[in-house]
Amino acid sequence: MSRLSRDEMLKHLPHRPPFLFIDEVEQLVAGQNIKAVKNVKAEEEYFKGHFPSNPIMPGVLIIEALAQASCVLYAVSLPSDAVRSYYLSSSKIRFLKPVIPPCRLELHSVSTKMVNQGGVFKVKAAVSNDTVAEGEMTFACQTQK
Repeated sequence: MSRLSRDEMLKHLPHRPPFLFIDEVEQLVAGQNIKAVKNVKAEEEYFKGHFPSNPIMPGVLIIEALAQASCVLYAVSLPSDAVRSYYLSSSKIRFLKPVIPPCRLELHSVSTKMVNQGGVFKVKAAVSNDTVAEGEMTFACQTQK
């Protein structure tokens, strides 16, 4: 089991602020699972419109954070020198509770299947050990030369 520094994590993701939704990788077992963290702050830009008097993290951003964690797991598990583009092809996520700032959003992803063209992952997001979203996501990977 290992941690990834922010710089190591960024080597595996094409995302950068303001569209980076992982702050750190606390645990990673290549080919198996990852636990990443997003520190949700009330100052984040999207809370100005969702919803100003009652900020709730948009579900689509929770899905994006889970997808980014899964992509890091995938990239570490199946390393490649080629540049990869990722496309979420399926997302079966249930939202159970709202994510309200400030909080520490834990992002868990477990590999169900990984091949060179993509993967299937069981995912869960939690705040204070309470599951806020869970499900399965599948994505495809395209290699660019």
